[in-house]
Amino acid sequence: MLLTRLLLALVAITLSNQVFALSDQALFQHAREAYTAKNEIALAEDVAQLNTQQYLLAPYADYWLMLLKLEQARDEEVQNFLAQYVDMPFADRIRGEWLKKLGKQQNWGPFFEEQALFLREDIAVQCYALQGHALLGDVDVTSQVKELWLTSADLPSNCNQLFDELQKTGALSNEDIWARFRLALQDGKLNLAKNVITRLPGFDVANLKLLDRAYQSPQLILDKNLVPFKTLFGAEVNLYAVDRLARSKLESAISAYKKVQNQFESDNRAFAWGRIAYHAARGHHPKSISYYALADGAALDKEQLAWKVRAALRVQDWATVLSAITAMQAKQQEEGAWRYWKARALKEAGEIAESNAIFSKLSTERHYYGWLAAEELESMMSSAAIDYKVTDTEVTAIASQPEIKRALELQRLDMRWEAKAEWAWATRHFDDKQLLAAAEFALRQKWYDIAISTADNTKYTHNFNLRYPTPYRDLFKKSADSVSLDEAWVYGITRQESRFMHYAKSGVGASGLMQLMPATAKWVAKRMGMNGYNNSMIHEISTNIEFGTYYMRYALDLMGGQAVMATAGYNAGPSRAKRWMASGPLEAAIYIESIPFTETRQYVQKVMANAQLYAPRLGSKVQTLKSRLGIIPGSGKPEVIGEDNSDTE
Repeated sequence: MLLTRLLLALVAITLSNQVFALSDQALFQHAREAYTAKNEIALAEDVAQLNTQQYLLAPYADYWLMLLKLEQARDEEVQNFLAQYVDMPFADRIRGEWLKKLGKQQNWGPFFEEQALFLREDIAVQCYALQGHALLGDVDVTSQVKELWLTSADLPSNCNQLFDELQKTGALSNEDIWARFRLALQDGKLNLAKNVITRLPGFDVANLKLLDRAYQSPQLILDKNLVPFKTLFGAEVNLYAVDRLARSKLESAISAYKKVQNQFESDNRAFAWGRIAYHAARGHHPKSISYYALADGAALDKEQLAWKVRAALRVQDWATVLSAITAMQAKQQEEGAWRYWKARALKEAGEIAESNAIFSKLSTERHYYGWLAAEELESMMSSAAIDYKVTDTEVTAIASQPEIKRALELQRLDMRWEAKAEWAWATRHFDDKQLLAAAEFALRQKWYDIAISTADNTKYTHNFNLRYPTPYRDLFKKSADSVSLDEAWVYGITRQESRFMHYAKSGVGASGLMQLMPATAKWVAKRMGMNGYNNSMIHEISTNIEFGTYYMRYALDLMGGQAVMATAGYNAGPSRAKRWMASGPLEAAIYIESIPFTETRQYVQKVMANAQLYAPRLGSKVQTLKSRLGIIPGSGKPEVIGEDNSDTE
């Protein structure tokens, strides 16, 4: 052991001598590599030298060192670190990790003192806090624990200790266990459901195999009556089989369920119809509303009610739209979507005064539904006013701030996550004019995504040139004109795809300004007759724009010139965009609202609103947003039913 320490010390000294003459950035990179390798000795040497040289990013190296030695660090040492770096964005992460250490040690005095200063939301810390209160008996945490318990989310392991302790006291009841078990199955969390149900006293773990069978062969479970309905567990397994089958084979699920539904208690019968109705609505089944009627008495969750509204919209059943929104919890009703559609339903019912009152308030909000609401009041959103012009003096004042300098330096070193965290921390208390000055500074650095998000945060004073910048204008205009595309729509797509950051890359491999998949880019290159194409070319700005606009033109032609469908196809694939058509003509806003994938639905809304705001700036045709969306033509065929519309793009 002694020999190992001597060798490590020798290595550290050698490395120290090697990096002595390095530049600040090179030394910092060396520290970063030492942290990645968990080489505490080498990192400590780098920290000392960086602090001596007063490099502006030296605190980050000190932060990495504290992360490495946190488990062994004395409480006083951590407190001193937090006091020294109280104005750094990483301080709260150290505080969070320290809180977990204190909670694990059940050192509740310092834990609760420090928790009062903790800013972030961290479920592990929350569970330790509730556990501490429960053990100390100073606060009744039952309601908070049950709120945390009744979720299908995967929770940190320390939360189980909290649940164990409350289950022993009876505060976490068997009924609570059954409720979370059902919720986990409903949300497709089979492993969580298994862990939850084994909490029941005397539960036979051999029965877990029945859940696996319901997962693998739900139709067989129902058709062969393989699981008895008489027990609570048996009923839940059969309900899970119905739900599981309805996700991908709706008609088969309905047929199988009708044969066994009388074996369920009445509340479970309604619950099963509620799940069938939900899947039917997401698959645009023409009988969705009638299935919801069979679920009368069941407690529908947020998503079931949302899809009841969407199903009613597709068939213009405004009374059901209104009743379903009214059945929502108050918080859900306050979402922009449901206020807009509630006002539309009231308008259809002739309740003009009440409808206009909702539209009037909603129209002051700067988002897709707010702009649609403004148009219902005949307040056309054709050109958003530029309310404030930033001065050079204001920009210079922002640029001189240490936090902004650190953010820019981190960005230059490709430490993009840390750069954005530093920027968010620096601007967290800015007023509107400071935010706009910061956005202007970011724009001048060609840090477009930060410029946009910062300008988007203003509440009362705005500058839409900063929210909707037009970088690479010559390239976009040339490519858009070459394939006869609306330039505003092209900018709308690109703003949503990458915020104009050419290095953007999605989790599924899409790259560049217009987020092209390698296979798509290769297909476009072949269609364009480009010789010598290779995948690296997708990262070239001009090529990415040329290929992206070519594919947009292809998608638009494929959709008969309908930009909403082409936008949906750009995100989710052309075949899906066509599948979501109704048999007859459909208002595009309703088509968008009933897109089964949350990501695609929000994507289309934002792209079309972006295009609307870009149009007057680029000299494109000015029209209402509703006119831009248009009418989706009917497919002339019965709507596709039974599709697996799971929200997993």
